Amino acid sequence: MPTPAPSSGGVYLRAFEPRDVGMVRDLATDPYTALTGSLAAGATIEQAREWMARQEERRATGAGYSFCIADAGDGRALGQVGLWLADREQGRGTAGYGVAPAERGRGVAGSALAALTAFAWTLPELHRVELYIEPWNVASVRTAERAGYEREGLLRSRQVIGGRRVDMLLYAALRP
Repeated sequence: MPTPAPSSGGVYLRAFEPRDVGMVRDLATDPYTALTGSLAAGATIEQAREWMARQEERRATGAGYSFCIADAGDGRALGQVGLWLADREQGRGTAGYGVAPAERGRGVAGSALAALTAFAWTLPELHRVELYIEPWNVASVRTAERAGYEREGLLRSRQVIGGRRVDMLLYAALRP
């Protein structure tokens, strides 16, 4: 884990801890979360623990960094943000985020994305961080733009979500 912990606007990024199970289970109540990641819909306590273990495994294997978004005041878990490094050799990373339903509407995702992006620039090989957002997801578009990402275009039929091919908006941030 990086030290000091990446932070921005009232949140900081840290490893998942056993006390975060409740937030992970809240995150699992959002049906879209299960369609776009590895967290089971309606996750049990055990499934939440397994998901948190997979987040640490990603860091250990070099696949990327998955952080718990924590409240800067009390350390309470608010969501998850990740930097995935499959295209690291080409200087690219991909970011993703999810905020627990109980914590939405307060700018948590934008602050977490800003902290993650600043962290990305500490990795010398990265020059670009990309986001892929479904066009209907207006809240995520606002989050990306608030964090300084710019829209680069529409990728038609980009990937499968929920068993169907969907278009994705491409947003990116470039190393300053």
